[in-house]
Amino acid sequence: MVEFDPQPWEPPKAPKLEGPFAKNTVLASAELWQTGGVGPEDVAVGDDGTAYSGLEDGTIVRFHRNSGVPQPIANTTGRPLGIEVAGDGSLIVCDAYKGLLRVTPTGTVSTIVDSFGGERFLFTNNATIASDGTVYFTVTSRRHTFDQYVDDLLEHSGTGRLFTVTTDGMIRLIYSDLQFANGVALNADETMLYVAETGSYSVRRFRLTGDRSVSVEPFLSNLPGFPDNLTFAEGTLWVAMASPRQPMVDAMMTRPRLRRMTRRLPEFLKPKPSQHGIVLGFDENGTLTHNLQDAGGRVAVTTGARFHDGRLYIGSLTQSTVAIHTL
Repeated sequence: MVEFDPQPWEPPKAPKLEGPFAKNTVLASAELWQTGGVGPEDVAVGDDGTAYSGLEDGTIVRFHRNSGVPQPIANTTGRPLGIEVAGDGSLIVCDAYKGLLRVTPTGTVSTIVDSFGGERFLFTNNATIASDGTVYFTVTSRRHTFDQYVDDLLEHSGTGRLFTVTTDGMIRLIYSDLQFANGVALNADETMLYVAETGSYSVRRFRLTGDRSVSVEPFLSNLPGFPDNLTFAEGTLWVAMASPRQPMVDAMMTRPRLRRMTRRLPEFLKPKPSQHGIVLGFDENGTLTHNLQDAGGRVAVTTGARFHDGRLYIGSLTQSTVAIHTL
């Protein structure tokens, strides 16, 4: 186990949940699909409307597109997080412990990549797939595993990384030193790649060019919550927020000693996501276009949002349901 080494950071003052971010209960009326398990962290939807998700026991489920009835189709034996539908109908799954995986329509699970430079991935998180089959994906931390995600947030050491892997298996490091690297999304023409940094309440934008070079710039900063998975559809970047900002967490970020003390607390006393669902939509200029919340917690710990055919499919790290909101 690595030594916990919190780095000083002064977060910007959190925006209040008012004005453009005003609390609401829009998501409270969402349809809920039972998953048969717990923790459908992300949701992918195929062209035919079939939805998929991964549960905390490793099960990959497929939902009947009309009834929402779940059917187990595979098990990664790890903890599946990000999930994408590839062009050949297979699923690309970011398993926190197992790496970047492929799941065939018949349920066969294989490893695409689980290490880089001889170093095994500790916390594979989210991915997006380009039209040529290239997968962009994040590895959240080089120091902490998924079950230690609170430690990584509190340490604020910034060891997250962004990778690509091509269809021939060639892996490339695109960017490092990200603060809790999380969601990844390509825009429609694949010239822009968006990456969430949960640990700094922000989203970066990478400009992609034909010679495979990239430039990076801030896109969203000082968000009112912890940004998780990202998806892009019809001109909107969907940002799922696992929880609103927590004043206690912000207050301790300038005090490394307090964070060391907090880490030694029993689990039930450590910071946890609030039961308050938030999904925000932004256009390509960074203007807020959608503010969808459930302040009552029926839809909560909202870690993924996927738009398809007029509906938003919303995943959760802790719930036993996928929420379906009609826009």
